[in-house]
Amino acid sequence: MTEWDPETIFGAQIPFVRFCGIEALDVTEGRTRLRLVMRPEHSNNLGIAHGGIVCTLLDVAMGTAARLTAGCPVVTLDMQTRFLNPGRGTLEAVGRVTRGGRSILFCEAEIRDAEGVPVASATGLLKPVAKAPAG
Repeated sequence: MTEWDPETIFGAQIPFVRFCGIEALDVTEGRTRLRLVMRPEHSNNLGIAHGGIVCTLLDVAMGTAARLTAGCPVVTLDMQTRFLNPGRGTLEAVGRVTRGGRSILFCEAEIRDAEGVPVASATGLLKPVAKAPAG
């Protein structure tokens, strides 16, 4: 297994992901695994995970799997999300590439809570891109 700098998400500096508190756990058999320990600011008015943080965690799970498969940065072209159960506490996401090509990667991700209850799932299309110049 590759050792990753804990200040990155599997080797990439992604400021928004760090801001959200998403942690990279590991990569096993092409699947990336991430964790989010819920904070009050991640909640909606019902006290459960806001849909925005759930979608972000799913997107990052798919994006990390796609980036590691493609070997370069990726952007999300399309994402379909299914909200299954309220998210609370510690959430864990797994992302993987289901089919890949040179121009498009088909991905999926799932989030479960600490008890293993499914919270949400997503499928997406991601596109490898050249890294944008700093400016």
